Order: sequence, then C-alpha cells, then structure tokens
Amino acid sequence: MNRQGRRLFPMLPLRDLVVFPQMVVPLFVGREKSILALESAMDGGGKTIFLSTQKRAQANEPSEDEIYRVGTICGILQMLKLPDGTIKVFMEGKHRGRITRFLHHPDFYMAEVDELKECEETTLEVEALIRSIKASFEQYVKLNKKIQSEVMESISSIQHGGRLADSIAAHLTLKIEDKQLLLEITSTSKRLEKLIYLLETEIEVLQIEKNIRSRVKSQMEKSQKEYYLAEQMRAIQKEMGEKDEFQNEIKELERRLKRKKMSEEAANRMTGELKKLRMMSPMSAEATVVRNYIEWFASLPWDEATEEKYDLAEAERVLEEDHYGLKKPKERILEYLAVQSLVGKLKGPILCFVGPPGVGKTSLAKSIARASGRNFVRLSLGGVRDEAEIRGHRRTYIGALPGKIIQHLKKAKSCNPVFLLDEVDKMSMDFRGDPSAALLEVLDPEQNHAFNDHYLDVDYDLSRVMFITTANTLHGIQPPLQDRMEIIRLPGYTEDEKLNIAKKFLVSKQLEFHGLAGRDIVFTDKAILNLIRQYTREAGVRNLEREIASICRKLAREFVKNDRARSIRIVPRSVQKYLGVPPYRYGKKEKRKFIGMVNGLAWTDFGGELLTTEATAMPGNGTLTITGKLGDVMQESGQAALSYVRSRAALLGLKEDFYQKLDIHIHVPEGAIPKDGPSAGITMAISIISALLKKPVRVDLAMTGEITLRGRVLPVGGLKEKILAAHRGHINTVIIPYENEKDLKEIPPAIFKGMKIVLADHMDTVLVTAMPEQSLLQSNHGEPPENRIVEGDSFLHEEEPLMDIASH
Repeated sequence: MNRQGRRLFPMLPLRDLVVFPQMVVPLFVGREKSILALESAMDGGGKTIFLSTQKRAQANEPSEDEIYRVGTICGILQMLKLPDGTIKVFMEGKHRGRITRFLHHPDFYMAEVDELKECEETTLEVEALIRSIKASFEQYVKLNKKIQSEVMESISSIQHGGRLADSIAAHLTLKIEDKQLLLEITSTSKRLEKLIYLLETEIEVLQIEKNIRSRVKSQMEKSQKEYYLAEQMRAIQKEMGEKDEFQNEIKELERRLKRKKMSEEAANRMTGELKKLRMMSPMSAEATVVRNYIEWFASLPWDEATEEKYDLAEAERVLEEDHYGLKKPKERILEYLAVQSLVGKLKGPILCFVGPPGVGKTSLAKSIARASGRNFVRLSLGGVRDEAEIRGHRRTYIGALPGKIIQHLKKAKSCNPVFLLDEVDKMSMDFRGDPSAALLEVLDPEQNHAFNDHYLDVDYDLSRVMFITTANTLHGIQPPLQDRMEIIRLPGYTEDEKLNIAKKFLVSKQLEFHGLAGRDIVFTDKAILNLIRQYTREAGVRNLEREIASICRKLAREFVKNDRARSIRIVPRSVQKYLGVPPYRYGKKEKRKFIGMVNGLAWTDFGGELLTTEATAMPGNGTLTITGKLGDVMQESGQAALSYVRSRAALLGLKEDFYQKLDIHIHVPEGAIPKDGPSAGITMAISIISALLKKPVRVDLAMTGEITLRGRVLPVGGLKEKILAAHRGHINTVIIPYENEKDLKEIPPAIFKGMKIVLADHMDTVLVTAMPEQSLLQSNHGEPPENRIVEGDSFLHEEEPLMDIASH
C-alpha cells in the first residue's frame, strides 16, 4: 500500500452510511456545516470532498474523536438545492484516505488527508477468493429479493479483487462497524477474506428467515382454511332460517316506526328505505348501513315529551332548595314557566349563563330541569373544533353517525329536555369547519324547528328543547352566536353568600360523602369564614368545597384510628391544624400610606381583585416606563394619565416642563400575571400625581375608571366583582365612574354597610377625594369640582334617598 501526497479537503461527516471507492451515492445534506463544506468544494476545491462516517449518528456536530479516521475521497457529480433549504448531491468515491489531522475552520470541517492507493495482487489465492465471493454473492442475491438481477451481472464482470470487494460490500446490509472495518483494510486478500466471512453470515441469516416465513405461512394457511370451512358450515346451517330472521327484523323496525309521530318528510324517507332494505341480501354491507340508518329514526324522540310542571311555587321551592342566591336566573326561569302556563306552548328559551368557575352554572341547569319536570342532558363543547361534531357526517362516509345534538336527544328520550351546552366559549375552529357557526341554526328559535343533521338528512324539530349554554367569558363566543342567546351573568358570590352555601349545602354534602353523616361534627361560622378568607381566593365555591373535603378526610382518618363516639367542633384553630399555614392573606389594604401607591380594582375570570399601583419619579429626561406584564390598552391608559397630569401641571403646583427633567416609572405588582384593560386609568393618574407631589394617598380608598386626555372618567365593567373585592379588603371609600351608578342596584345592599361610594365624572373630583389636602383652585369647567357620594347605609333602606350631593 502506497501513500500519495497529503492534501487538504473540506470534510463531510456521514450518518449511518459508509461510502466505498467506485461507489456512486445520492446524499441529502441539511446540516449547515455540511452545506458550507459542499459549497467550498464546488467553488475552490476542484469538486472534491472527503467523506467519513460518524461513530454516533445522533451527534449533530460530532467532535474529532467521534469521526472515523479512514474515509473516502469523493468527486461531486451533481448538486441540486431543494426548496426546503437542503441539498441533494450525487457523489462518486475515488480513493481511500486517512485523516492525519483536523484543521480549524469557522464554517465547516477541514482535514489533512493521506490518499491511500492499492497495489495490484494477482496471486492464485486472490483469484480463488474472487471466484468464491462471486458464487456466495449469487446465492445471497437469490435469497435477498431487494437486490436486482442487473447488480449481479455488473458484479460478475469485475475482475479486480479490491474493486470487487468494495462493490459487494456496498450492497450488503451490514452493520456500520463491519463496513467501516472493510474500508480500513488495505490488503486486497485480507479484505476479500473478511468479506467472505460476513457474506456467509448474512446468507445463513437469510436462510433462517426464509424457513421462519415458510413455517408461519403454512400455519396461517391451515388456520384460514379451518376458518373458511367453519364459516361455510355455519352458512349452510342457517341458509333456510336466515331469510326469515331478516324479514322478522324488518317487520319489527316497521312496527317501531309506525309508533313514532314523525314528520311527513321523515315518514316518506323511511318508507323508501324499508322498501330498499327488503330487496337487499341480509349479508351485504349496504344492508347494514341502511338498517343502522332506520334504527336511528326509530330511536329518536320525534314527539315523545315529558309532562312539564307549571306549579310556580313548587318550581321556586326546588330552585331555592338547590341553590342559594342567583336571583336573576331563578326569576327568568319562573317567568318562562308562568308564560308557558298561560300560552300552553312556547318556544324553548336560549339562555347563556356567564360567570367565573365554581358559581354553579352547570348545577343550576340541572335544577332547572328538575323544577320544570324535563329530562336533562349535557354536552361539553370544550375543545370541539369540527363542524361535523354538531351536524354529523353524511352517510357516504364509512362509520358515519349523527352529530352530538341528535345523539344526545336520543339519550334524553324526550323532545323537550333541558339541553346544556357546557363551555360554549371553549370551542375552536380549524380546516374541518367552525362548530360555532353550526350552532347558529341550533340556537336560533326562528330556525331550529327545522334543524337538518347531515346524517339524517331530514328536518328535526328542536324548538321545544330548552337550550342552556355556559361560559366563563363572553369574548370567546362569536358575536352572531351571542346575538341568539339571552345572556344572564352569574357574578361571584359575596362572603355572606359563600358562608350560607357552605352551611346549607357543602358541609352536609361532604360529611355524607366521607361517611361522617350522623356524627356530632360541627363547623362553626368563624371556621368557615377562615376557610373563605385565608384558604381560598375565588369567585365561586369549588375550592371551598375542596378544603372542606380535605378536613373531612382527616376527620375520617381520626375516627377510623380511634372509633370512639365523640363530638368534634371545627374552629379557626382546627382549620390551621388540618390544612396547615394559610396560603392567602385576607385583604390587601396596606396599613401605612406610601407616596405613589394607590389601590386599584380589577376584574378577572375568577372575580374581583384589589390591584395596587405604584409610581415613582426620578431625575431623568422625560421617559415614562410602565411595567407589570401589562397589555397594550393598559399601557395606553398610563400614557393618557401622564398627559392629563401634564395638562393640569399649573393647578397642581408643578412646573410646566417638569416632565422633561424627570423619569416616571409606573409598576403594577404581581408582574408574572398578565393584565389589560382601560379601568386602571384614574388609578395610574393619582399614582403619578402622588409621586410628583410627594404626598401619599389614603389607604382606605380604592378606585376604578377609564381616563381621557381631558380628564373625564368613563364607565367600566365588572363593577359588582370590584366592589366585592373592595369589601373583602376592608376598603371604606370606593371611587367609581358616574355613569356606573346604574350598576350599583345589582350589588347586595349588605355590601355597602360602612362603605362610601363616590361617583366621579372628572379627574378633578377623583383627586380631591383621594388627596383631600391637595386643593384645586378650579376644575376644567371653571367651577369647584363636585362629588356625588353614595353613603353605604342608603342602600339598606329603600325609603331613604339613594345619594347625597357633597361639594369640595
């Protein structure tokens, strides 16, 4: 073996592939370094590149130690760039080569390679090895059907021993290590000997595989023959009785259909389908499809309806028995029952209960069904994104079924159930269609008397169904779908309501569920309030029920360990004993006043929250920084607040150019939680003014409202939840927009006890209330600002005036 001169080559590491000399191979190159190496070879490397195999195919950027030293010097025949950025390249192996050292290159692998050249060996031993290998390879080709006969013809014409060994090795399914070993053997005779050993091993493996396949095939043929004969015998035995059984089945379907008071269109369709079924062979696949179609018609409640209750007193008793509070939805149901008792027949209403999790939307729908004497059925729409889930598949598809609406009506067994469409705001859409668009027909009282399911392909009357949908928020529901529903909001429960719900429902339910009913176990009011205030933070009562269940489990364990009859009284100290350290601090009102810190009010999917806003002013060049993971709308509110402060600089006692020498930073804590919306505008403005004047704001005050550049205070949403949050936080005074006065009637009067509500239509009013010591000479109207103050006690007695007027 002779070594030629050393040369530098761009190097391309290969995965699971060894390239031999004289071998033409197509490669798909995707790694960036490899692509750059190819381009370098094409541009200035004489279209020559060095290929060597990686020891670990998983390595994306193999180190020098992970690349075999012996490889192949190859010429690039053709290179084609593909649309996805990869390159398809055809290469031809030229000579063996050994890497002497790697050279550093920033873009690709570069190596110094010794070119290895074989010497001719024409001994008798080599001639004998060549003949033996050709014979063995011919046997291998006969066993391995993947290799074409043309390959054997080209191999037979090769007389050179080294080239023959390389050509055969390229066609064998050997391990990478074995192929690499053949590449590294420089002696022709030794390489031929090694190749014969590997070839004989592969032939032996192929023969064993052939024997195994033959045995399995014979066993399968035997079992298939037995199965075929058994089926033939069964068919012969049933030949006479099969037709009679099929006809009896058709007659039974016909009797069931006659009992159904279906529409004329449906009756005509069934007449044609039954006639078609009678003419079919009972064993045909089409007969099964037609029979299933008729079965669906026979199973649907076309005119079967439950007797509805019109006793309003009984309905009211059931609703009050199942749920505490929820006055508005209960009134709407009682109104519907009253109108129906007068009219006799009324189209079912389409109600949408919107509220945070755990306020009782789903359970209220069950209570409505019980109060009105209807059956109840529930369909969860969370994650539904296929229009066919609602309207079904056409019968042309294999395994087609009606949509979920028809399937659940079959389950309800009546045409006038309470149908709950749960989580209607969680639907999505993709290439298969938009399910919310399919619901437009279902939830439209003017259209759903002729709902057309794709599978049934006839009109079905849904007008007697009472549809109730539930959602956590409205923004996830398409506007056309909202337009078809009557929205009833179920806001969060007050602390008093949660206490009553726990006493009347949750405690007794969990005691019974955990086998503690009948035992002397008492949850005190203070213990339940402790659970509500310090162990849960929610608008509903779901987590409250979980905490009560957790205490019950620990009590059950105590009773099992020490089964003595004893009374247990759960007090606040017991709660901490069973549940550990409280995760929440009750209320967020600070005890001390701080400059630049103001209590804001926010609405979330889980109810209202106190949202502290902080501002600080520092020497700078007029930069406004707003942080706290705020959305675009909230950041724009901060900019509008600063613009208002600049416009009132003179009245505030600030220099006209104060903003040019100061940097202002507004931060809303709990920065990991996303926040957005315009209702923090006045809060940010007061926070900026406090920071600039270096005067603190009252800590017993909270506020909410959108600000304009002229200082107007615009109305906001979620007022009830925000007032409840202020009540929980022991806030004494709340500033709200003047136009939100109408929303105060929705709030329980008990919440206002000891609380003062200030109705403001301009920022001057907000400033006077928040910082009484800051005297404004004139408002933007040229007159002293005016507050409209609602004293808390005025909500406790209807005969008292709703509000007083007080001027500052």
